[in-house]
Amino acid sequence: MIPTLRVLIHMGSLQRLLPFWLGAVALLVTFSSGWLLLALLYGFFLQFFVEYAMHRFLLHREPPTEQGIFNQLYRSHIGHHEFPSDAEFFTGDDHWYPVRFGLISAALHTLVLTLVVGLAPAALWSFVAIFAGSVSAFAFYEYCHTLAHLNVKKGWFGQRITRSHLAHHFQDHHATFHVSFGMGWIDRLFGTAHDPETARARYDRDTILSMGMDPEDLRLVTARKAYGVTKMPRGAKRAPS
Repeated sequence: MIPTLRVLIHMGSLQRLLPFWLGAVALLVTFSSGWLLLALLYGFFLQFFVEYAMHRFLLHREPPTEQGIFNQLYRSHIGHHEFPSDAEFFTGDDHWYPVRFGLISAALHTLVLTLVVGLAPAALWSFVAIFAGSVSAFAFYEYCHTLAHLNVKKGWFGQRITRSHLAHHFQDHHATFHVSFGMGWIDRLFGTAHDPETARARYDRDTILSMGMDPEDLRLVTARKAYGVTKMPRGAKRAPS
């Protein structure tokens, strides 16, 4: 647990979210009510669907042809698949993105709720839902994800997370998009649960770590150079110079 927490403490995204989380918790305690607790739970479980949707539809989208956009996708996710044990690629390099996403989400929730309950309650409930509920779930996701990738001694909890998530990395990157413990039902709901037969049919030893791309694809080669990566994904053969 300690090595995992050590990585989390140094995550820029969690560091930037911390003041907003503390402020939301303070509001939750100060104005405690049944509605705020409901907002907290709503935000917490909403985040698990956001986690799934962003992983499946944003991070695993068709690789862009424009190199600059591809480089951003490489830094935010493809690089993590190519080098899954490298903590540098556990998260993207835009550590303010979760804050911006949270503020936009809170603003949209406030806008909708204002029509029903008025501005003040809407703003309060939305801020607590997103920055106490969703951020807590996001931190739990980061804990599960980091634990799955670290080579440390793991109990039952850690082993379950690791088996589930590494199946996504090393067996079938088209399935098992949930990461947080206990959220496998979301993959089952949307038809992306891990299936051994389907995984075997899709499996390509040469491209599995590069998310289906040829490791020598010029976009990948260029992105690696852009971020100072001099190694190749495990098992990939470097072209002769």
